[in-house]
Amino acid sequence: MVCLAEFRAKGVTAATISRLERAGAVVRLGRGVYQLPDAAVDAHHVLAEASKRVPRGVICLVSALAFHDLTDQMPPRVWMAIAPKAWRPRIEYPAIRFVRFPKERLDKGVEFHVIDGVKVPIFGVAKTVADVFRYRRVLGNALAIEGLR
Repeated sequence: MVCLAEFRAKGVTAATISRLERAGAVVRLGRGVYQLPDAAVDAHHVLAEASKRVPRGVICLVSALAFHDLTDQMPPRVWMAIAPKAWRPRIEYPAIRFVRFPKERLDKGVEFHVIDGVKVPIFGVAKTVADVFRYRRVLGNALAIEGLR
């Protein structure tokens, strides 16, 4: 998966990308995000795609629980933490639920996992469980206890 900015950094023009897309050499996943048509897709592909679209965000809460296999739930949206005053992008796909974390909590406990060739920031297990308890009014007690088990 490659962003338009990464293409441009390598000297590839937008016209060339458009020709590659028409020829079927690349597939446009969304605005500014491209992938090879025969690329193997990981089960957590949507996390990589969300990370590409929100480069300063961190996968958190229910999505992080699901990634670390701490819940049976598959969230319908990607939960992503952003800074309190960070720009909230308008993204049609994937569906993203933004949560604003204070700067000191946004920088701690972040692990980087490679998903479909993309380095994705995801909160670690301990941080995720603590955050699920912190946000249990929004998420519910059942999910917090499930993540703890």
